[in-house]
Amino acid sequence: MFERTEILSNIAGQVAEGKAILAAASSCGLVAKCAALGGADMLVVYSTGLSRLMGLPTSRIGDSNARTLELAAEIRNVVSSVPVIGGVEAWDPLRLDLDALLDKFVAAGFSGVINYPTISTMGEKWRDRRGRVGLGFEREVELIATARKRDIFSLAYVASPEDAEAMAIGGADCIVPHVGATRGGLVGHEEGQSIRQAIDRINEIHAAAKAVRSDIVLLCHGGAIAEPQDTLEVYQSTECIGFVGASSIERIPIERAVKAAAEEFKAVPLPRHH
Repeated sequence: MFERTEILSNIAGQVAEGKAILAAASSCGLVAKCAALGGADMLVVYSTGLSRLMGLPTSRIGDSNARTLELAAEIRNVVSSVPVIGGVEAWDPLRLDLDALLDKFVAAGFSGVINYPTISTMGEKWRDRRGRVGLGFEREVELIATARKRDIFSLAYVASPEDAEAMAIGGADCIVPHVGATRGGLVGHEEGQSIRQAIDRINEIHAAAKAVRSDIVLLCHGGAIAEPQDTLEVYQSTECIGFVGASSIERIPIERAVKAAAEEFKAVPLPRHH
């Protein structure tokens, strides 16, 4: 377990050395172990990552909070060197007590939380409909605010400057503009914003957060930001100091590596005496 101040101190230290922050999605022990060995500053566990490992497009499957809590043991069994952040579905109607829900995530060994699955990216109609029954984006803000009161490290996915402002007021340690489903690979989303449009959106969102709190950590995620060179372009054109990689860490690299290995083995010819 890592304390909130310890995580923030490590982030500041990495940035001072000119190193970008990497939060790596890890939905199984092997991915977590390899990401940590590769230098990830923290691991982020989402239930939706299981769909990626099943060969599917990123999808919410079943009881999200229960699945994420189950993943903690497998991942923390093989990684203890970096913080593990848990994706919390704040608008879960079966777990309305956010303090009790956070208790479960802390007990499972998570050193921080992120609001995922997030309703922020689901469109105004769905957000409005859920908000009318008290299970909208406001619940995600409440989750992050509750985490801050308890001194639990937090990342906040946001889809608009208004979301960023609300999360900054709520006390999020890191603001993560979610600029769309990740492109690339076998089941990537090829439509959406260009990298230039994503950068403009990130700047708008980050500006809203910074207007509330100058100490907030600015990260990025999604859309056209899929490869290391994409993050370089973002870093050059924004105040962003790091990347939250999901499909970019635990889907696309696996697709490439396994396909290439299979092709290499299949290309080895049998000797004539067979």
